[in-house]
Amino acid sequence: MTRAAVLPAVNAPLTIADIDVPEPGPGQVKVRLAAAGVCHSDLSLSNGTLKQPVPAVLGHEGAGTVTAVGEGVTAVSPGDRVVLNWAPSCGDCHFCGLAEPWLCANAGAAATAPYARLTADGSELYPGLGTAVFAEETVVSARAVLPLPDGVPLAEAALLGCAVLTGYGAVHHSAAVRPGESVAVFGVGGVGLSVLQSARIAGAGTIVAVDVSPAKEELARAAGATEFITASDETAKRIRQLTGGYGTDVAIECVGRADTIRTAWSATRRGGRTTVVGIGGKDQQVTFSALELFYFGRTLSGCVYGNSDPAKDLPVLAEHVRAGRLDLSAMVTERIGLDGIPGAFEAMLAGRGGRALVIL
Repeated sequence: MTRAAVLPAVNAPLTIADIDVPEPGPGQVKVRLAAAGVCHSDLSLSNGTLKQPVPAVLGHEGAGTVTAVGEGVTAVSPGDRVVLNWAPSCGDCHFCGLAEPWLCANAGAAATAPYARLTADGSELYPGLGTAVFAEETVVSARAVLPLPDGVPLAEAALLGCAVLTGYGAVHHSAAVRPGESVAVFGVGGVGLSVLQSARIAGAGTIVAVDVSPAKEELARAAGATEFITASDETAKRIRQLTGGYGTDVAIECVGRADTIRTAWSATRRGGRTTVVGIGGKDQQVTFSALELFYFGRTLSGCVYGNSDPAKDLPVLAEHVRAGRLDLSAMVTERIGLDGIPGAFEAMLAGRGGRALVIL
């Protein structure tokens, strides 16, 4: 039996329950989780903003140790330390053929198939985003595990599976920040903290962090922010004042709200780049006039999983960790058990803290 945080239905409270996780079948891997990060996407899955079959075990940002492998698995072996990849590319679809694995048409297939059962009554459970890491153990496709390079602490490595890959990719792949450029980061949660660190690694000049909570200033500055602004109706104006009246070269939105996206766009200079990382609901509508689209010449782009190829980017991130350029522990503001996940959801809704890390 395995302890897990189970979502019985959309908008229902999580319950801690015993589940039965099967041994891995052909092409599968069983992982004993060391830790899991609590991501805003998990909250979005629980409240129905993102679709997920239920009952389900949520959690998609995790790391652990392989305990068993199924037939045909050769990339990893029992005892290997791994990071979970919640969006494994198939290698065969149209987007994979375009070398855009972050857009893989089949990446989410695992989330729609039951993977375990409740011990109490044998009812089937679905894996949140295909990984189900809010549990002591999980079984996933071999494509969903990435060998963790040496020199990276296993618990903190969980953050590499989503927040850091997303934040690093937003800076280095989507926005392609160049040395000396100015960057504004909207939202200082787990992903925002990763964006701030990645902007510093990229050699950005002025780095402006924006958040609704003034209590996050110290956290933001420790991650690399040179300026901090408490969000208000004057945010875009204040950012322009900090950048010679022009606006930042790059704005990266990590919140997923229409008003924040609009502010990020307005805070970007003419010809600048605005990258949207935050996942918002379909009711969040953003409007632009045809004239301003022409006049400002800005680029507005979405960013899925940091536009990353995790297999290629993970070794790069590990080297940044080993060299001390990327501090994973600084992003963690709370270490909790499985029963602390609901409280972590409440903290996210209230805009408190950085990343909560579930120690398993």
